[in-house]
Amino acid sequence: MTPDIYISHTLGGRVKDYAEANDLDLSESYAEVLEAGLDTLETHDQQ
Repeated sequence: MTPDIYISHTLGGRVKDYAEANDLDLSESYAEVLEAGLDTLETHDQQ
C-alpha cells in the first residue's frame, strides 16, 4: 500500500536524480530515501 501524498516536482526530481546517480529504479530510490529518513528520525528521537 502506498500513501496518497503530494510530492512536489522539486522533491520528486531530487529523488529521480538520486535514482539515476545510484543506478536504481524510481521505486528503489523512494524506498531508500524513506528508510534513510526514518532511520535518521528514529536515531534523533532516541537522543
